[in-house]
Amino acid sequence: MIKTPYLLFLGDAPDMLAAKVAIGIKDWRPDASVGQFRMEGCQADLGLTDMTIDEAVAAGAKTLVIGVANRGGYISDKWKTVLIEALEKGMDIASGLHNLLRDEADIAAAAMMHGRTLFDVRVPMVEFPIANGVKRTGKRCLAVGTDCSVGKMYTGLAMEKTMHERNMKATFRPTGQTGILITGGGIPLDAVVADFMAGSVEYLTPDNDADHWDLIEGQGSLYHVSYSGVTMALVHGGQPDALVLCHEPTRTHMRGLPGYQQPSLQELRDTALALAKVGNPDCKVIGISVNTQHLSDDESAAYLAKVEAEMGLPTVDPFRNGADRLVDALADC
Repeated sequence: MIKTPYLLFLGDAPDMLAAKVAIGIKDWRPDASVGQFRMEGCQADLGLTDMTIDEAVAAGAKTLVIGVANRGGYISDKWKTVLIEALEKGMDIASGLHNLLRDEADIAAAAMMHGRTLFDVRVPMVEFPIANGVKRTGKRCLAVGTDCSVGKMYTGLAMEKTMHERNMKATFRPTGQTGILITGGGIPLDAVVADFMAGSVEYLTPDNDADHWDLIEGQGSLYHVSYSGVTMALVHGGQPDALVLCHEPTRTHMRGLPGYQQPSLQELRDTALALAKVGNPDCKVIGISVNTQHLSDDESAAYLAKVEAEMGLPTVDPFRNGADRLVDALADC
């Protein structure tokens, strides 16, 4: 198990989106986050106390978590001085990057020398089967987005919180590094060999009670040319009974792809539902989750009302306003 509390390493993140791993941990496990470490030029700030390695150790930090999800997921040479110092001072390191800690010779040597543990949470720990498409008992809800990093994980976590408050049976099923660090389990879907991705989602969401909901963390976007394959594995492997559309309204283009525009919510609805019905003909789109963090309260309320009128579906920001209306909509599935 990864030891808490954490020091959240932001490195030289160019913006807040690049620090989405750290942001997710801070928002959903605030009790486990003692502070943040920012390098020169860092443009992300979680509002936590800035700490040196010595200060973090004195505050009780047990693990430095690399909270930066940069494009391609690599360990920068600029970071290594800090990471090795953390190992020398008695902290473990956890990372969800594609570039593994264990493959960095200097970091691995420092960990061995000082008796510390490296956690590469993006390494699959199970040999997953190929998907068979057999219908499973229980219910499943999948978040699908117009783009990457629009709030799919937050939607699932907010719905789970609301459902538990109502004594409903629900389990958030993480499929990415941040969710795994928050909950302690899940699958690193984008690190699974392509032929086994859908099977790994079946494995993650097995047979369950008829009134139990698996809330599957969405990844990527069907419209994102870099990451659409991961989304397809979730749509078909998850066999969702319900889809929640997720959107961030202030984007000027797809994340990391200046030449591509986000699809409309209508386009996403029609495409995602048609593909989901391949594995589950009874699948329904039950609501819309909008990430309104860059809008004022008045702007958010107006935008949500506009989308709801256009789409005819309950439209909320579940992190800002609660997920009750999305959970209510599950009753028809």
